[in-house]
Amino acid sequence: MLLKAVILAGGLGTRLRPYTLFLPKPMLPLGHKPVLEHIIEWLRDNGIRDIIISVEYLKMFIEGYFEDGHELGVRINYAHAKKPLGTAGQLKVAEKYIDGTFICVYGDTILNLNLKDALNFHKDKNALATIILKPYKISLRYGFIEIDNDGAVKKWREKPKVSGLINTGCYIMEPNFLKYIPEGVMYGMNDAFKNALKAKERIYGYITKGEFIDIGDKKTYIDAYEKYLRKLGKIL
Repeated sequence: MLLKAVILAGGLGTRLRPYTLFLPKPMLPLGHKPVLEHIIEWLRDNGIRDIIISVEYLKMFIEGYFEDGHELGVRINYAHAKKPLGTAGQLKVAEKYIDGTFICVYGDTILNLNLKDALNFHKDKNALATIILKPYKISLRYGFIEIDNDGAVKKWREKPKVSGLINTGCYIMEPNFLKYIPEGVMYGMNDAFKNALKAKERIYGYITKGEFIDIGDKKTYIDAYEKYLRKLGKIL
């Protein structure tokens, strides 16, 4: 089965300003190519060559660089939003291009995982949508002090570690998921999933150990940029 992928690349990138004042976030350089090119190559290497990019903010930079995708060995169509719509709202704009099971990925997320196992999981569960998850652990910046009702200190937890499963910004979805997203309004992906869960839809999470790099803010972008520079140094 030939799958399509939707890349959500219409965000304003406010947490990355001033970098994104004149360049959309997915076009920020990572190594010797823009973030979005890394994402497209990953999809292509996983056998997905039919790609829809949902664009809005500074879309001319994305369309001018990738055109129809032929230089990367893929076919690209563009879904145009008329205003910022949030992650789910951006996805809704691409609805006319979707005719079967598809991959949805954020335009500021670099992934390195094999989609085959995740797709098999999605199919086996007969899921409406599957969220690709990754285990995550972080030490909090501050210590936690626990007190009783009288204010007496009972426990001191110095910079405790918190762990759980985080959303990698990659989903496997069926077209019917889009009915939980209203058209033409600002709408977050979390809201769409809440609607589907409320309707008792089959929503699953697939846990991956693959690489996940988020470039949603300045710190994570700089960390990722330096990592890719080190990779280039090894190649050179």
